[in-house]
Amino acid sequence: MRSIARLLRSLALVAALALLQPLAGHAQYANGDGSGQPTPRMRFTEQVVMLPKAAIPSRIDLEATVFKPSGEGPFPLVVINHGKAPGRPFTQGRARFAAQSAEFLRRGYVVVLPMRQGFARSGGAYVGGSCDIETNGLMQADDVVATLDYMATLPYVDMERIVVIGQSQGGLTTMAFSTIGYPGVRGVVNFAGGLRNLNCADWEERLVDVFASYGSLARYPSLWVYGDNDSYWPVPLPGRMFNAFKAHANGPAANARLVDVGEFGTDSHRLFSLREGIPLWLPEVGNFFRSLGLPFDAGT
Repeated sequence: MRSIARLLRSLALVAALALLQPLAGHAQYANGDGSGQPTPRMRFTEQVVMLPKAAIPSRIDLEATVFKPSGEGPFPLVVINHGKAPGRPFTQGRARFAAQSAEFLRRGYVVVLPMRQGFARSGGAYVGGSCDIETNGLMQADDVVATLDYMATLPYVDMERIVVIGQSQGGLTTMAFSTIGYPGVRGVVNFAGGLRNLNCADWEERLVDVFASYGSLARYPSLWVYGDNDSYWPVPLPGRMFNAFKAHANGPAANARLVDVGEFGTDSHRLFSLREGIPLWLPEVGNFFRSLGLPFDAGT
């Protein structure tokens, strides 16, 4: 009986340890580089991890996807912050942005995509519902800090070369994060960032004021990418948000640039999330990375 009990305890311990390990896999990626031309097959690893975030009253874990190029590194790092899909956040699927992530992988970057608090398998409650957009963004940015703290524990990540990217609500999160001084961050990229709450009658004015506030505290160069037929941000709102930010930015943050891609498909809000948008934004992002002293040639 004792031997059976010991066996059962051993099996339980093995199962518990297995739950703590990331779900790892190897894959081949054979799509083009955004130019429409074929490229050599690329080997990389994909892991799903549960990374710790200090919270009150107790720690919570955030689900994140980590893509790593082949090799030992250390590799520079790209963080991609997701937007919010319609419906309840905890039903939203894990963000991968596979085609978009591959563009950074083939250029020698590790890519991490954290699911913020309350999304997918991440713990805690979703932060939303208030008309206080500024505080919302800053609370979301805490999850980016937790992600970077975790990535710093990985030996193959170069924490001196970091770029943070965000789309939609993830863009707002990214610009809120730009107010935080985190060592090694070189710049941020905002794809159609913002937060719309139609229950707040003055949500557009609030959003402009938020970006003005972020601008006064921002620390990094930024690239903003918006379109003219965005279903969330009607023209001229993107320009107003950017101009408010730029007017209050100082130091490195004054190096902010807005790229207007015009109309994209039926909704330019999806420019980053759709594969068809890659040829439009990839050259602009590449130029931005190079301006930060970062490599951006395929195969580097």
